[in-house]
Amino acid sequence: MDLDRLFELANLLALTGWVALLLSPLLPRFSQVYAGMAVPVVLATLYTALALAFWGSTSGGFGSLEQVAALFASPPILLAGWVHYLAFDLMVGAWEVRRARAESIAFILVVPCLALTFLFGPAGVLVFFGVRLAVRLSRGRLHKTAKETSHD
Repeated sequence: MDLDRLFELANLLALTGWVALLLSPLLPRFSQVYAGMAVPVVLATLYTALALAFWGSTSGGFGSLEQVAALFASPPILLAGWVHYLAFDLMVGAWEVRRARAESIAFILVVPCLALTFLFGPAGVLVFFGVRLAVRLSRGRLHKTAKETSHD
């Protein structure tokens, strides 16, 4: 199979995982198994196969920015790197959904985090941490206010 076709299939597969996460309020168990495990395992398998098949056929490495640029000048290694992003970002999105559910964070607050994680990875995680903090602080203030008013 050619690299362009693998790229298209990997993108499509990852996208189905993100759709499953968006549907997670309706199908929580399915979305976590599918987007949090099944799709990342398939993508990780593709990544590993690409890395094993093509790693020795390219120059470059991880010692400097120049070496990384040389490494990713190889289309098969570039595809492996892209699949790496697809797998890890989806796993992080699944974690965000699990964490939000465990902490009773409204899903509507998680949706923008998922979109940002899908598009910009770490920026989405940063926003998710901010949402978690804001919710925790809000609950702390509400809890404190409720205690104060119960003594009046």
